[in-house]
Amino acid sequence: MAHDTDHSIVVLDFGSQVSQLIARRIRELNVRSQLVPCDVSVDELKELAPSGLILSGGPASVLSEGSPRPDPAIFEMGLPILGICYGLQVMGMMLGGEVAPATEREYGPATLDLEEDSPIFAGLGNRADVWMSHGDQVSQISDQFEVLAQSETCPVVAIKHRENPWYGVQFHPEVVHTEEGKAILSN
Repeated sequence: MAHDTDHSIVVLDFGSQVSQLIARRIRELNVRSQLVPCDVSVDELKELAPSGLILSGGPASVLSEGSPRPDPAIFEMGLPILGICYGLQVMGMMLGGEVAPATEREYGPATLDLEEDSPIFAGLGNRADVWMSHGDQVSQISDQFEVLAQSETCPVVAIKHRENPWYGVQFHPEVVHTEEGKAILSN
């Protein structure tokens, strides 16, 4: 099957061991994807002319001094953005939310309660089984966002910006353990 030549997704790599897998999953959806360092400049991104951005997960804590951050101007590019795990946390923090250490590191399966019918969860129903892997979590979102999903242990598992096509998920849709991960990425 040919790749969609009108669209491409750039994945900003924050050091996740599955960043390559995210890019591969996008290509499996027949959309071009490219993996770039998380500190890529907006000028370099503009040269790549992406249709959207994905902020990958990563091993760092956004609470640590010197933790990786994207160029803040990515939020002025007018592109859809999906933050995955660390990507959700860095996006949430940079746009006025708060991140805190989870009371207990979470690694493994979780069942989500989907709070709202949202384009990112279209066709999934009210619950989803996903794979979590995090030590920090978004503890408070800014007024710019709304919560789309939560789990028993994590009050902010998925968010959507109220005006822009920006989403964030605490779980990993790219791994096979997230049952509807490809549908989420496709959405």
